[in-house]
Amino acid sequence: MSLFKRSVVSEILSHAGVVFSTLLVVWLSVLLVRLLGEAANGAIGGDVVLGLATFSSITALPVILSVSLFIAVLTTVTRNFRESEMVVWFASGLSLKDWIRPVLRCAVPVALLIAFLTLFASPWAYRQIAEYRQRYEQRSDISKVTVGQFIETQEGARVFFAEEPVSADDELGRVVARVLDPEWLSVIAAESAHIQTEENGDRFLVLNEGHRYDLRNGSSEFRLFDFEHYGFRLESSSDATSPQAMRELAERQIKARPTEQLFLDGNDNARSQIMWRLALPLAALNLALLAIPLGSVNPRLGRSGDLLIAGLVGLLYMNLINLSRGWIGNGQLSFGLGVWLVHGVFAALMAFMMWRKLRIKAPRQTPVPAD
Repeated sequence: MSLFKRSVVSEILSHAGVVFSTLLVVWLSVLLVRLLGEAANGAIGGDVVLGLATFSSITALPVILSVSLFIAVLTTVTRNFRESEMVVWFASGLSLKDWIRPVLRCAVPVALLIAFLTLFASPWAYRQIAEYRQRYEQRSDISKVTVGQFIETQEGARVFFAEEPVSADDELGRVVARVLDPEWLSVIAAESAHIQTEENGDRFLVLNEGHRYDLRNGSSEFRLFDFEHYGFRLESSSDATSPQAMRELAERQIKARPTEQLFLDGNDNARSQIMWRLALPLAALNLALLAIPLGSVNPRLGRSGDLLIAGLVGLLYMNLINLSRGWIGNGQLSFGLGVWLVHGVFAALMAFMMWRKLRIKAPRQTPVPAD
């Protein structure tokens, strides 16, 4: 490998490592804030936050790798032009097209890694995420109660707060619960609580030595009860049935389906998911090559405009892939055309921009005045 190719590959890998680390840290920070918020609201358990963060990061790696490679190639080419190093390479007989081989030397392994992630690793990670959430949703209300925290269950119909148990026979200490039904708003306070299972398998949360305060909704009717033992049935949270929740559930299921199963299904939704999984590695290659003409800027001009244009081009590329996936899923675009259309357009754009950069303009002829 020549000195030029070694320096280009080394610089691209160095920039890619920095950009990848930065994007991954930002992604993990945002993800952990969201997951910890869900754990505080009782939507997920605190014991599954780390696992969900790990598997969610696997699903995000293809996009992060594609963006990192694009930015790394773009900044490498731009730096060489800004610091006039390209003048040395051009004087040595090299041209802009000689960047293609070292860029591909970096881009092809990354694209193969992205292909493995999108075709195999990401569906497995989505299945693990679904299992984590499903196991938590199937847990009883009492198992979701955490000492010292307010926990909502049954979509906010029940709110619990529990303290540490004083007696070894009790599973929970002092408990305060708010129960909301169509007619009554109830507040229950008890000294302790435990779970009791009946012969038919029904499970009840039994509260000991407490009070219940009932207020009828929309009126001033008020009731007060003192009890020694009070129990109510423990049930798992019901599945959301709203159209939006059903669409989100269907999308999660299609993302978690193995790739070979999608090929066997053959419906529009399966084809759209196949298109997405094949599009990301192809987009990584296209963006890496497209960064070469986008990064070849005039060092006398400002740098913000070219970087902004490059960012908009990359954003447009990813949005068009998403749009094509939606069209394939709705049956508005055939799979055979949709899987190559966006990539073909941007490959043609890359070839045109390279031709413009490599084209040698003829010198302007100055007319000679007649004697």
